[in-house]
Amino acid sequence: MSHDSTAAPEAAARKLSGRRRKEIVAVLLFSGGPIFESSIPLSVFGIDRQDAGVPRYRLLVCAGEEGPLRTTGGLELTAPQGLEAISRAGTVVVPAWRSITSPPPVEALDALRRAHEEGARIVGLCTGAFVLAAAGLLDGRPATTHWMYAPTLAKRYPSVHVDPRELFVDDGDVLTSAGTAAGIDLCLHIVRTDHGNEAAGALARRLVVPPRRSGGQERYLDRSLPEEIGADPLAEVVAWALEHLHEQFDVETLAARAYMSRRTFDRRFRSLTGSAPLQWLITQRVLQAQRLLETSDYSVDEVAGRCGFRSPVALRGHFRRQLGSSPAAYRAAYRARRPQAERPGDGDGGLGAPLGAPSGLPSDGPVPHQSRRAAASAVGSSGHAAREGAAAGPGADHGRDPYLATGRLQGLQNAT
Repeated sequence: MSHDSTAAPEAAARKLSGRRRKEIVAVLLFSGGPIFESSIPLSVFGIDRQDAGVPRYRLLVCAGEEGPLRTTGGLELTAPQGLEAISRAGTVVVPAWRSITSPPPVEALDALRRAHEEGARIVGLCTGAFVLAAAGLLDGRPATTHWMYAPTLAKRYPSVHVDPRELFVDDGDVLTSAGTAAGIDLCLHIVRTDHGNEAAGALARRLVVPPRRSGGQERYLDRSLPEEIGADPLAEVVAWALEHLHEQFDVETLAARAYMSRRTFDRRFRSLTGSAPLQWLITQRVLQAQRLLETSDYSVDEVAGRCGFRSPVALRGHFRRQLGSSPAAYRAAYRARRPQAERPGDGDGGLGAPLGAPSGLPSDGPVPHQSRRAAASAVGSSGHAAREGAAAGPGADHGRDPYLATGRLQGLQNAT
């Protein structure tokens, strides 16, 4: 598995069938697709930039269904090729799918399966992952998509190992990316894989984008769960957890409240949300810490205790991993961007102040906008709650949490 700051694993070489060519990239378009995502592979693989040191690809733009194709903005497109052209491509890109609730055309799914069987590299950008999943190409594989759709992908296709934290995932012959700009990250990664860092860097300069972006989707996550959880028995457990974040408890405690074994609880929680309960719990505690840092004068040590962390060290570790900043730096940057009257201790004590995140932290790095919606209220009113993360108390069974194996949460066992 790979994202923007790690090298992709070496996948076992798959031999292309005789009629397919490595340098040919087919882009599969559907009616109702967003034009931005659709244009990314067209720009990356369809423009001759050999003068800038970028190797040339041959682009085939293919209609995935009968035309004319209309984009989300109402533009009408006519693709020069049909599904038959995919048979010549060594890489097939599905830049987006119009609806995560409707099935893709059977003919397009058959063409993707044939391409994969004949050794082609299959790429899904953003909601294009739903097309790959519908074709069965993501079964048993790691994958990602836009964080907003990751829970739905995980629930609809339980055999897919959805990781909503990554900007993109490279599983060798099948690759997926998160939303919009992450499609550029993945296309640059493909050029880097095919032709090296220098070629990818040259292309990035022409596109005026960074050759590699650090971090993942965590910074952009709206900590909400799917609507469906509101009608599920687990909603009560989630609501209880959100109301007791100031206490030290672990996932075993939540499983007991749901009258389930830890293993069953993990599986049920993941099927509903696309994330592990331990990860969700940690994120909720970090989110609560953000609120307290913004709206109170509690010290960092006091904030740690009021968010259920066993120690300030645990808070600092998880806070930095998720937001790229220390709690103290986060508070300082937040207050620097707030008018004096909106700071804690003035007026209504800061509780009525807007809760937008700072955009210019010190050397720790930026913290993009985070949702500050009260998750507990959301669970009660609309069935929402939060994504991965919130902390384990004493006795947490970290060893069984699959996310520990990814390396993204190294040190978790000792930190909480």
